[in-house]
Amino acid sequence: MSRVHDALRRAEQGGPPPESPEAPLEPAIETASTEFRAAADGTLVVQPSYPGVESGILKDAVVVPFRPAPESHLLDLNKVHETPAEEFRTLRTRLNHLQTLQPLHTIVVTSASPAEGKTFTAVNLAIAQSQLAENLVLMGDFDLRRPVVHNLFQIDRAPGLSDYLAGRCSFHEALRRVEGLNLFLMPAGSPIKNPLELLNTKAARALFDELPRYFNWSIFDTPPLLFSADANLLATLADGTVLVVKIGSTTFDNITRAMQSLCENNVLGIVANGARASELYSKYTYYYSKSE
Repeated sequence: MSRVHDALRRAEQGGPPPESPEAPLEPAIETASTEFRAAADGTLVVQPSYPGVESGILKDAVVVPFRPAPESHLLDLNKVHETPAEEFRTLRTRLNHLQTLQPLHTIVVTSASPAEGKTFTAVNLAIAQSQLAENLVLMGDFDLRRPVVHNLFQIDRAPGLSDYLAGRCSFHEALRRVEGLNLFLMPAGSPIKNPLELLNTKAARALFDELPRYFNWSIFDTPPLLFSADANLLATLADGTVLVVKIGSTTFDNITRAMQSLCENNVLGIVANGARASELYSKYTYYYSKSE
């Protein structure tokens, strides 16, 4: 099991505004207006008011069942009181609070090295966010080197992100909508030789600029920071970055190097993964053992 704890601190705002996209996405729904609403967990959320997904290109996305692969470690939607679900709701609450303080709709989830839990964190955070009413969420697989999101949800890898950025498919063709959830998936797409070149294009920048028109949260899985420059580039395009570390595995030196590679005002905080189950069990025994 995983413990999602640690502080998510407010990122300092600054820097020039993003450049206007040369070829924005085809307008699918009206520009979202902003309103405040109370989430189910009591958080006050800055929620774009969408006309709905039944109009525009989002309605044309292929609908897929929520069918996690065996041993995928995705949240069990039928067991809301399990410890992992509670931890990700805590993370969701903190991010939703940050959203009331600053523009925050696109998030890169990464780690210093492989096998530290970045994909596990990104996917389950996206599922947790999508459980809030009218909270449209995109889970994008931007790890074009070793993509796994399509395997976790048992969907086709292509068409997806790489196909859209290369102009081989439309936006809605790169999407999958998970049945019964406010969750959309954008798998990695067809394999490409040099992912960094594709991500460093005007089409990629335009995508980041346009996504808040469609989704309240867009969460992206990326390659590890110390193994490629992809995550560093994507972090400069997103509103914020979450760094995942694994207890007992990630070294202090690697954390320092990873943090130094990121823009300091773009780091929201750290998620610690890999806590022992016994440490988490005691936190929730009092609340649920007596009522169940």
